[in-house]
Amino acid sequence: MAVVVALIRKARDYIKTKEFRDYITSTHFWGPVANWGLPMAAFKDMKAPPDIISGRMTTALLFYSMAFMRFAYRVQPRNYLLMACHFTNVMAQSIQASRYLKYHIGGGAKAKATNPLAK
Repeated sequence: MAVVVALIRKARDYIKTKEFRDYITSTHFWGPVANWGLPMAAFKDMKAPPDIISGRMTTALLFYSMAFMRFAYRVQPRNYLLMACHFTNVMAQSIQASRYLKYHIGGGAKAKATNPLAK
């Protein structure tokens, strides 16, 4: 229990520092926060039917996030929040791409064409 209390005090003291305030008011923080909309939208779209997935957009978002993951790691100071955001987006877009391929190449589109009432 003492360890938890010490950790809470340490976190509270860090939040009061100028370094933390500078970080919260920087683009190093708000850029990744705004970018989290991409993976959140992809995870939300996983509930949608696979016939509405755009293969081109999914591919573009996959490569975009891979490029920015590298950027977030190479920039100094390293932006781990941005890197985590793009890593999550790569995972989400990969799942969407597999759903797209399974539907269009795996026969889901053909099955829907022969039986339009099937879900």
